[in-house]
Amino acid sequence: MIRTCEVGLPLPLRTTFTYRIPDALDEATVTGARVLVPFRNRAMLGIVLGRGESQDGDGLKEINEIVDPVPALSPQLVELGRWISSYYLSPVGETFRAMLPPAVEVRFTRQWQISEAGQARLQQLRELATPTAAESADYAVLQLCATKGGVASDRLIRKLPGSSTAGARLLRKTELILRETGQHRALRAQKTITWRNQAVPAQSRPAEQRIQRALAENPGPATLAYVLQKAGVSRGVIQRLVKEGKLEVGTAPLNADDWRLGNDFPLTENSLNAEQAQVVERIAQSLQKGGFHPALLYGVTGSGKTEVYVRAIEATLALGRTALILVPEIALTLWLSRLCLARFGGAVAVLHSGLSDGERAREWWRIRHSEVRVVVGTRSAVFAPLDRIGLIVVDEEQESSYKQEETPRYNGRDVALMRAKIEGAVALLGSATPALETYQRAREGKYELLCLRSRVENRPMAAVQIVDLREDFRRTHNTAPISQNLREALACELAAGRQSILLINRRGYSWFALCRSCGASVLCENCSIALTYHKKRERLACHYCGFSRRVPRVCPKCNSEHIYFVGAGSEQVEEHLRTLFPQARIARLDRDSVRHKHSFAQVLGAFGAGKIDILVGTQMVAKGHDFHGVTLVGVISADAQLGFPDFRAAERTFQLLTQVAGRAGRGTLPGRVIVESHHPEHYAIQLAASQDYGSFFEKESHFRRLMRYPPFVALASILVRDTKLENAIRWSRLIGTFFEAQGQAEIRVLGPAAAPLARLKREYRFHFLLKSPRRASLNQLLNKCMSYCGQKEIPDRAVLIDVDPVNLL
Repeated sequence: MIRTCEVGLPLPLRTTFTYRIPDALDEATVTGARVLVPFRNRAMLGIVLGRGESQDGDGLKEINEIVDPVPALSPQLVELGRWISSYYLSPVGETFRAMLPPAVEVRFTRQWQISEAGQARLQQLRELATPTAAESADYAVLQLCATKGGVASDRLIRKLPGSSTAGARLLRKTELILRETGQHRALRAQKTITWRNQAVPAQSRPAEQRIQRALAENPGPATLAYVLQKAGVSRGVIQRLVKEGKLEVGTAPLNADDWRLGNDFPLTENSLNAEQAQVVERIAQSLQKGGFHPALLYGVTGSGKTEVYVRAIEATLALGRTALILVPEIALTLWLSRLCLARFGGAVAVLHSGLSDGERAREWWRIRHSEVRVVVGTRSAVFAPLDRIGLIVVDEEQESSYKQEETPRYNGRDVALMRAKIEGAVALLGSATPALETYQRAREGKYELLCLRSRVENRPMAAVQIVDLREDFRRTHNTAPISQNLREALACELAAGRQSILLINRRGYSWFALCRSCGASVLCENCSIALTYHKKRERLACHYCGFSRRVPRVCPKCNSEHIYFVGAGSEQVEEHLRTLFPQARIARLDRDSVRHKHSFAQVLGAFGAGKIDILVGTQMVAKGHDFHGVTLVGVISADAQLGFPDFRAAERTFQLLTQVAGRAGRGTLPGRVIVESHHPEHYAIQLAASQDYGSFFEKESHFRRLMRYPPFVALASILVRDTKLENAIRWSRLIGTFFEAQGQAEIRVLGPAAAPLARLKREYRFHFLLKSPRRASLNQLLNKCMSYCGQKEIPDRAVLIDVDPVNLL
């Protein structure tokens, strides 16, 4: 019998591949191991998903190499990956690619090999008296390959003039063969310094004494860069001491940039109130019992949910198990990671997309080698390779950022629940504004409901004032982005030396540019959406595809000079505040102002230390932060999301307003919130002002039940896309015909219809929406639809299936 293994490759294919296991790699080829395998004319990095045997292995290719001495994924993570692929209908290989660490250990190189046909062609070209330019280019490429023993690297080929066109031409004629190989890459290292003797003689030079003090302050080997900076010496001094035998030089892997500690947040250990102590005790009891136990921690803003998380982690570690904390934003990892480091020491790792590939890989392998007991991270950290997981915390579980918007389209919250089930762990979902689906499951008894109904130290909730912008305009005729009430409140807070936060959930300076003559707006070339104006860069930009252009002097449609900018974004609000309050210290927190990972720490650290008076930002400022000096929160354009064509628009508006209102009054001073709206009578705004989640849940649930939306049905969307409009229409009609022929009365199919964003990144888009009371029936129908698309030769990449969609645009 031939020993074989099933390998998942990072390809958009819904299948795995079988490879033969060579005798030399038999013992190391285990489930979860990363392997280098040949695929067509290239080498690929795959993951072993299982082993088997075959009687006939003649047509099977062999595994080339085992990449890691320890399997990258545990059996539990392999099981989780298979579940994700089945539930979200995503390609197996792409699912596991999302779960694996960056492949920094392997470098893929392309090589060009001359074939027999190429050798014959090279001989013909040598005999030509007056070759054309194309023939000369072909000759240069073939000759280079021949002189290099038949194989030349891609780097050398690209140096030749016209090699790109010549290479493509020779590949079509099979005169060249393109192959890709994988090679181990040496990991980046840094020099370390240690002192050979424990004591420095008193008569030693001052430079030697400074070096000794620097090394004494840093236990273990210190990096060369650290010693040079701390001791204030040159490399020449270090080299002299090495020659004298006083210093010893070594090497160590380049450490991750420990930016988590680059902030000035105060660390305090809080005592628990009666409600918190009761919740912690119930979580501890669930941990003691063992096994899967899902729970929802519903606590009003400022009720001390973070302290509950920390105490639950302490109870988990005391049982010899590990803990995972998920947060929705990179900025929130700053506070939580430092808090965990202070409480639990160095056995804490951080995982998120803001780290470089090398940094993520190092943190990932620290976790895999059991050097870490607590992991803090964003959505992708749900795949952290922790062993013996006892607790998984999902903070702000309602946030849409837990949903991955590219393949595999998983929801981090739901994957965390499934991982807790596989690992036999407690899953703790926390929020002041739980998703309706989560709260409904808690009411049905599927999750344990834990409540914190009052703020710590019985602090009062912030007083909320709703400003009707229609009435404000009638009274003041002011078109500024800030109402008179909010302007006066900010002046009062500044005079008292207190801090304020302003939320405007719009990036840029203005929403779009409009021609006052013909009414046309300046649209993106790739998407059916208006470009956003960014004044600092003096560009109009698309926030979907990244396209940008200069601001036109005249209308592209009618050549009018009357270009008008509509709406206010965070950049305009910041500029307006600097004009109103020139002495105030003002900062902005959005994707445009904090492009570097260090910027989060710098801005939030300065605000936490009281070095900033007013912080303006998008939803980054709304969640999870605990700033005791903030006494005023202003919400600009609070109803902006209510006009979105999405059944969750009211829920998202309520959640955002409630969350940002909770940033005020978290210290000893009472807080105040001013909400500006053109629709102050809307129930989402009214109930957010009163912080009444229960009433909002009842009212919104009534609409969802009537219209058959989650949590009362299972939902899926199918997006059909192509760069050619006729293809997108034809494929949409074919899929529509398939659904009509199924005749399943319990599953309601809406569409095909043009998507709200009818064109995105140069692709035309049509979508379907499927509703079913039974999730199993919906999954079965979607699998049939995928098979039908294959039969009709509809490309896999043209059809995107999103199970439990969060964004319907």
